[in-house]
Amino acid sequence: MRYGTKAVWIGNEPDYTGAVVPPIYMVSTFRQKDPEIKDKYVYTRLGNPTIERLEKKIATLEEGEYAIATASGMAAIDTVLRLLKPGDEIITMESLYATTINLMKTTYSRYGVKVKFIDLTKTENLMGNISRETKMIYFETPTNPLLKIVDIEEVCKIVKDENSEVIVVVDNTFASPYNQRPLKMGVDIVVHSTTKYIGGHSDIIGGAIVTNNEEIYNKLRANLI
Repeated sequence: MRYGTKAVWIGNEPDYTGAVVPPIYMVSTFRQKDPEIKDKYVYTRLGNPTIERLEKKIATLEEGEYAIATASGMAAIDTVLRLLKPGDEIITMESLYATTINLMKTTYSRYGVKVKFIDLTKTENLMGNISRETKMIYFETPTNPLLKIVDIEEVCKIVKDENSEVIVVVDNTFASPYNQRPLKMGVDIVVHSTTKYIGGHSDIIGGAIVTNNEEIYNKLRANLI
């Protein structure tokens, strides 16, 4: 199946009614058959059939196994950053979406997460900067708004050679999965503001997280608020 066909049809399969357009489930709460047994759908913040279709489509477009849809791009980023705990270090770059920088500097620094800024467009800058406290590398490529480029494969190689436990995260918003699929290059987590190119019409706000790692996926699901 070609990429364009996947973009149009994956996640749009007719449901049990035969509807050729997926219905929008405008519901907050789902009835439970047994209070002691959790059904697949409980509360729309945690997921519903409409959201599940979106997640399936985004995972397919990114060639990933697991996707989580969020209320905004910043909600996706915050969900990922909550994998960190006090004392952990994140390495990132100054050329990022301004709100992402602000979240790291003002919120996560206050919670005891060390934020180290280096120029990742020169991947050799990573050499000697990855310590035992480093738990995550986070960057955009192309960056928003300066369109700086980071060599994803080289960053992943350097990081995994230094410490395979370090999580590499790429914000793929500006490239979109049509042009670039970071999971295929060794990245652990991809985030998106679906408000932008995935949404495409400036009429929605949303975000997404994609990964191939089931353990990471389960932790991210638990982080949803």
